[in-house]
Amino acid sequence: MTAFTEEDRILEVRDLVKRYPIKKGFFGTSDTVVHALEGVSFDVHRGETFAIVGESGCGKSTCGKCVLRLTDPTSGSVRLDGVEFTELSGAELTEARKKLKLIFQDPYSSLNPRMTVADIIAEPIDIARTYKTKAERDARVDEIMEAVGLDLSYRTRYPHEFSGGQRQRIGIARAIVLEPEIVVCDEPVSALDVSVQAKVINLLEDLQERLGLAYIFISHDLSVVKHIADTVMVMYLGHMMEKASKEALFDDPLHPYTRALLDVVPTIAGGRIQDKRILQGDVPSPTHPPQGCCFHTRCTSCMRVCEDRVPADLEPRPGHVVACHLYDEGLTAEERKPAGLNPAAC
Repeated sequence: MTAFTEEDRILEVRDLVKRYPIKKGFFGTSDTVVHALEGVSFDVHRGETFAIVGESGCGKSTCGKCVLRLTDPTSGSVRLDGVEFTELSGAELTEARKKLKLIFQDPYSSLNPRMTVADIIAEPIDIARTYKTKAERDARVDEIMEAVGLDLSYRTRYPHEFSGGQRQRIGIARAIVLEPEIVVCDEPVSALDVSVQAKVINLLEDLQERLGLAYIFISHDLSVVKHIADTVMVMYLGHMMEKASKEALFDDPLHPYTRALLDVVPTIAGGRIQDKRILQGDVPSPTHPPQGCCFHTRCTSCMRVCEDRVPADLEPRPGHVVACHLYDEGLTAEERKPAGLNPAAC
């Protein structure tokens, strides 16, 4: 496990909240909102791969978009190199955005079909105007193409002429051409074949080592996360459930939701695929989240306190944070009694 220090920290996210109002009626007014993010906090350090995992709709991608300011958070703080990123505008915002880049999930739809490979990779350079001459621009494009394993003869080709893995390499080249500090990888290998996934993951690790990049790696594939991540944050219905080093989280998860996620990862023991315990129930609506702990309607360890009170972020072990009442030593015996009306516990 890599030890990261305060001096290595380049991103601080505190109490990040994002709510989307649902507009109804002729005048487009409504009191209903989608609770996409509710008080999420984490740090990202130089050279670290910080993974965000969870079921579809848990807020993973929304978190990444808020960090990038593709959508502005409702409240909360995002500090980049000690500067409040959410308060920047104009030229300051344009300059700061050079430090944050994105690799998209779909390597085909994220590329302009009317632009050549060279122009796609050079587009961030043209927008930022970081090179004064065309020769400097072209030399930088060639350098990045070689770094991601693309032949220079591909410069004048178009996206439809490439395979999925090659297109994702083009997307990676575009993301790193301005030498960012942090790259948000939003499901970067989920649309690729398994054999190609491994090559792209190895490329990302190689680039991280050479360029000192930090990744925010958003994924639902825990087997990929186990391979690439340094730190993992588990999300559910917009809330942080558990956050720990990769080793601590996979070896001894604390939150019932994390255990449920790991239970459905295919493993083989004695030549046979092991039986898995499937999480019961459906994810509640983000427009009407449950009172108390958002996971209590599906939790087999649900207690009475879980139905009424939102759990605080606890740290039962150094560096291992969990939002669960099971680890709250201050609960009374009455609060620890099993919930009587929880169908998941039956």
